[in-house]
Amino acid sequence: MTMTVEPVRQEVAPESTSARRLMDKMFKARELAVIAVLVVMLGATQLSNTEFLSQQGIKDLMLNATILVLVAIGQAMVVITRNVDLSVGSVLGISAFAAGLYLQDGGNALVAVLLAVGIGALFGVVNGALVSLGKVPALVVTLGTLYIIRGIDSIWVGSRQITANDLPGGFVDFGHDGISVVPYLALLTLAVLVVVAYYLRSYRSGRDMYALGSNPEAARLAGVPIRARIMTAYVVCGALAGLAGALYLARFGNVDSNTGNGYELIVVSAVVVGGVAFTGGSGTVYGAALGAVLLTSINGVLPALGVSSVWVTAINGFLLLLAIAVDRILALRVAGALRKKAAQTRSARHA
Repeated sequence: MTMTVEPVRQEVAPESTSARRLMDKMFKARELAVIAVLVVMLGATQLSNTEFLSQQGIKDLMLNATILVLVAIGQAMVVITRNVDLSVGSVLGISAFAAGLYLQDGGNALVAVLLAVGIGALFGVVNGALVSLGKVPALVVTLGTLYIIRGIDSIWVGSRQITANDLPGGFVDFGHDGISVVPYLALLTLAVLVVVAYYLRSYRSGRDMYALGSNPEAARLAGVPIRARIMTAYVVCGALAGLAGALYLARFGNVDSNTGNGYELIVVSAVVVGGVAFTGGSGTVYGAALGAVLLTSINGVLPALGVSSVWVTAINGFLLLLAIAVDRILALRVAGALRKKAAQTRSARHA
């Protein structure tokens, strides 16, 4: 009689768990620091310009942040698995145009949004398959798909442009209206943020992504389905980039072949500034969202203070370098703390 033994998922090593918990505490402190910087920056701007945080000003700040927050949520999932998706800007652009073209021909708004999400998810499958199955470095894969998608978009769109006059009035209104000062786009983005955060925290497959990013070899030995988790992260990232494309269309009512150009760099900056370690395994989507809000707020604060907007790119680059430096310092501190703890444990055993 033949007996089959079910594979048992091993627990991640205690050292790895301790490291992750320590890193999580430090990155939560990073999130609190981002909130503090944001509050101080907005407060100082309000003191200098009393119209800055008017009802319309608050609404504009939220509207400006929603698109970047959506894409940052998906990017955070990918970065947590120790990967990256540089094609999100191109996916946003081509999804926005596809949705706009469908609406221009008299299509239904909900179907247009689903179409954009589906296109984004399809490109996510392509990226996920190449990274997880082809074992090609994520940076190389997504840089390649960035140019491929951008090329397809340029050929397909050409010199055409979709404007608000080509779109249903209700769809454009949804991109601007809301409940009091809170736009509908912000409420939708908040719902997505809460759902993804709950998934990463409460579901085993979500927690697997942290284990994978923290230590891929340990995750493999513990029975984590690495390919499936990487694929999931890329599909979600692509789908959210597609959704962001549809909401971009509703928000700005204007799409052409240049839509989404360079967006991937801003998204990566937002994720890293928000405390998601670029080496994977640490950070939260809430932190990524805070990073996105901070970067878009800077874009609104500078003109209000009379500073040229050309400084925005330089400030974003500085914040990115600062965040990477902080990540490195935190990693070294965690490694030192774990070595000290291990030495104390060995001494206690020998005693």
